Amino acid sequence: MKKFIDIVEEIKDIVSNEFKDKRIFDKDIADMLGITRMNFATMKKRNKIPFQELLDFCAQKSIAINWILYGQSPESLIESTNRLFMVKYYNDVSASAGGGSNIDNESFTSLTLEPNFVASLGGERELKNIEAINVSGDSMEPTFSYGDVIFINREKTDIKRGGVFTINTESGLFIKRVQVRLDGSVDIISDNKDYPIQTLHQNDFKVVGRVVGRFGSVD
Repeated sequence: MKKFIDIVEEIKDIVSNEFKDKRIFDKDIADMLGITRMNFATMKKRNKIPFQELLDFCAQKSIAINWILYGQSPESLIESTNRLFMVKYYNDVSASAGGGSNIDNESFTSLTLEPNFVASLGGERELKNIEAINVSGDSMEPTFSYGDVIFINREKTDIKRGGVFTINTESGLFIKRVQVRLDGSVDIISDNKDYPIQTLHQNDFKVVGRVVGRFGSVD
């Protein structure tokens, strides 16, 4: 994935026609993304990508966000428009630090993806099972960070071999690494070692689906 400073330059290239002969500054991009200039400067310094704001920008410009994240040229957008794919994106739903969100009860928008990214999620046939939500909190760092967008395959609910799943508990919606014990109970593991391992019975939570991707790689 490109660094935020490079993503900013990509956006400048995309919107250059709107500014004609005027030079485009970071403050212009901050205004376009709806980010305060102070926060924009902090994000750029820390290489913190504002995924939600980028998604809104891409929706306005009819651009697949992963083109910006992975540096495809603006010219390729026109050539590949007829090869875009859509998944449900629950932009008001966050998981990891809890919060009690229920995907099934929330509204969604369409998130545009291009073929290479769709292939990394399991291919076109799997798209009907895949939905996207946001990450909140720091319990899964460094694997996932606050503001990341993750992709969940809701047909993949078998946790016998372990892995990273989205689960619903009485405390809310979480993204956790799960591992089934010999007695059938399940260790609920945070990748951030500051959080202790929890052990639950399988009837104490519902598996929403396996995390199969994000804008980056999943271990």
